[in-house]
Amino acid sequence: MTTPPTTFTIPTYRLRDVGATIEAYDQHFHRNGHRLDLVVIDDSSTVNQQKYFPLLERTQTHNPLYYVGPKEKEHVLSLLFARLRDRKLEPLVRNLFRPSYGGNRNYTLMYTLGQHLISADDDMRPEALMEDSPESLDDGEVCRGKLIRCDAPGFTRKSFDILTAFRDVLGRQVCEIPGNHVRGETLLDSAMDLETNVSRGQGRTNSLHLRPGTVHDRDVIKMAQTYRSGTNDIDALDFVDMFLDDPQQISLDELHDWYVLVNFRPVVTKQNWRMDCGVAAYDNRQGLPPFFPTRLRFEDYIYRLWIQQDGIASAHVDAAQNHTKNAYMRNPLPAEVFNEEVANLLKRKIKDTVSHRDALSIMFDYEGEVSLADTEYILDRITALHRRVLAAMASAGAERQRSLAAFAASLERSFYGFEPDFFQ
Repeated sequence: MTTPPTTFTIPTYRLRDVGATIEAYDQHFHRNGHRLDLVVIDDSSTVNQQKYFPLLERTQTHNPLYYVGPKEKEHVLSLLFARLRDRKLEPLVRNLFRPSYGGNRNYTLMYTLGQHLISADDDMRPEALMEDSPESLDDGEVCRGKLIRCDAPGFTRKSFDILTAFRDVLGRQVCEIPGNHVRGETLLDSAMDLETNVSRGQGRTNSLHLRPGTVHDRDVIKMAQTYRSGTNDIDALDFVDMFLDDPQQISLDELHDWYVLVNFRPVVTKQNWRMDCGVAAYDNRQGLPPFFPTRLRFEDYIYRLWIQQDGIASAHVDAAQNHTKNAYMRNPLPAEVFNEEVANLLKRKIKDTVSHRDALSIMFDYEGEVSLADTEYILDRITALHRRVLAAMASAGAERQRSLAAFAASLERSFYGFEPDFFQ
């Protein structure tokens, strides 16, 4: 198979910090002998774009570096509008590309059409935290990791050839990929709900097991991803749990534990509920469905549903990267908790109403209604958390007590005073 061009993109709304990410990945690709285009897709405000673009201009790279900002995005939209046969479709198209997590990622699909797309978040790095003495995986186990104190010994940073790992699988039929990739239906995470990735409660270890199932030789791998260390997929509620469990921690913005990979192996699955667009790559030669253009952090959920159609598969490749949660320009933790609860509700509703999938789209029939049971389920979880926070204040020192009190008050405001009718 002739390998198509590959483009590496960083969708961001934090232009101030993206230069360091570009430099890290550029050095990584250069050390491994690769040359590819690097593209920053910027969703910053006009003020921040003007303020921080000079920092990006001064970034030195071995690979060609391109920038897509407000002007470039408007040019893309004008080209699309010119090709529409019905002017009434313009609001729909503009909505797909509106400022949002998913809307910004939709520009990555446009700029890489006909190519392979590799995407990384602006707080990712092309290395992983690996335990110094890796353990053998159990039968059916494909990944194991644990939380370790940031200042503890026993782990190192390890770099993998990310581009080669993706090229080994992306756009290929399953029968063509390296034989060390095991096959199965989907991955089961010991720490998370299968279909929404909602945490089952903060734990110190987790593992991924492969559920048996058929992946056909002729299935094409349209989507792949690396494994991830650092903060991994820690929910906002997990951050709260970690804070409550650590009486020495003063600020909720601190993180005293890192997720370290013990061992992993590459795997091909028919379903991919562990999809992580922050460390993902896509076969965009013929086009792909758009991401959800919302400000909620579930823009990639569309692909977890889309990938399940006949003839398509996904892969976790033989590589890993590291995520360090960037607190800059991030919503306060109570707002993140609220966003996650709404996103998880939408995931369940959309999944239950999928009616059609094809090469470029997916259809679902959820109209947006929210039942009393839906709101009660969410408020029961959050009011229980609120009580735990208040209880923790009794044994806390003065500084930690202030942090807990501020979080409890902000959580109550974010959830409309826990008043059921107003919240619904």
